[in-house]
Amino acid sequence: MKIAHIIPGSGGSFYCGNCLRDSKYMKALQDLGQQVIKVPMYLPLFEDGRDLSEVPVFYGAVDIYLKQRFPVFRHMPSFVDSLLNSKAVLHMAAQNAGSTRAKGLEEMTVSMLLGEDGVQKDELERLVDWLKEVAKPDVVHLSNALLLGLARRIKQRLGIPVVCSLQDEDVWIDVMSDANRDECWEIMKKRAREVDAFVAVSDFYAKDMKRRLHLNDRQLFVNHIGVDAGDYRVKAIAEKKPIIGYISRMCEDNGLDILIDAFVLLKEDPSFESVELKITGGKTNDDTQFIREQKQVIEQAGLTDAVHWVDEFEGEDRLRFFDSISLLSVPVLNGEAFGLYQLEALASGVPLVQPELGAFPEVVNQSEGGVIYHPNSPKKLAKAWKGLILNNAKLEELSTNGLAGVKKHFDVHEQARKLVEIYEKVRKPAQ
Repeated sequence: MKIAHIIPGSGGSFYCGNCLRDSKYMKALQDLGQQVIKVPMYLPLFEDGRDLSEVPVFYGAVDIYLKQRFPVFRHMPSFVDSLLNSKAVLHMAAQNAGSTRAKGLEEMTVSMLLGEDGVQKDELERLVDWLKEVAKPDVVHLSNALLLGLARRIKQRLGIPVVCSLQDEDVWIDVMSDANRDECWEIMKKRAREVDAFVAVSDFYAKDMKRRLHLNDRQLFVNHIGVDAGDYRVKAIAEKKPIIGYISRMCEDNGLDILIDAFVLLKEDPSFESVELKITGGKTNDDTQFIREQKQVIEQAGLTDAVHWVDEFEGEDRLRFFDSISLLSVPVLNGEAFGLYQLEALASGVPLVQPELGAFPEVVNQSEGGVIYHPNSPKKLAKAWKGLILNNAKLEELSTNGLAGVKKHFDVHEQARKLVEIYEKVRKPAQ
């Protein structure tokens, strides 16, 4: 089977769990003998620091932004489009928060969801032409429901099934104004009827999106994110210093300030003098001031030497990060549909301490590799750390359980096999 997986690129400037999820699934599908084509949208795709450039970037972020905001750009000669879609320009855009958050992009989000009725209709036809004439897939898989505007024309022109993953669309849409938010969800409900199958990354998110998009049971599947435990290495807890780790985009929405405030509270107790904090995951320009403020909090608390900021987070650098930490916390303000970093930590023998939000309890409970706290406050997080960070016996127990849990419940090869079954179902629907 040939599968075209349409993936919004992040440009490689920060830890993108959705991008890593897609990358791991594509490799696992290829290991099963499936033909997989990665089709990037908006920004280039990166895989452990390597630019994946074998397929052109469609809907170049700078080009479609300018055409949406300034109609004159819709009538520019083709060489202007080529310049705006060049790697140099797109890599520059990847550092810009405007390409990774909804604020200022509400009209474009609506237009994208409208598909052939939106401003980007010419880009849609270019993408569909390429799929029909070059890729020739048997199934098209959309990385998330913000791409639902592509489905109708793909099905009309190619006559093949369209599958769509569900992960964290609410994070993008729910921060919009009431009018934009309601319009987006309304369009998505209508466009959802044109998709053959939706694949949610957790039970939690499947229930949430079933309600939001009015999906029927025949249309909706749950397929957890997976990792290959063999891609990671486990270092015994006893061989590590007591270091708390954070890996995600370093921003307010991901709870970096909660993490730092909790660390300050923890260090007020002399019993935890030896504990350190290590932070990685990258950023955009929009995060710079926020990060500067957090560093000031650390400095004012006299903890500068106890907090380590790590710039590199891809490939071997990420493995070294997990080698060095004793537990992981990413206290995302409103939780997540999943959070791939949890599986990466567990596969590295690193226990989790996560808030009781989103799919975090689902992952922790199934893996038995961590603890959950409530509410998501610095005080509660610090308390949870206090019960674990110097207790090597308990950490080792959670480490062992978590690794076993990943292998049992979150193996990417098993999840990929289930995904192939979904593809087969939509290709050969019951009579």
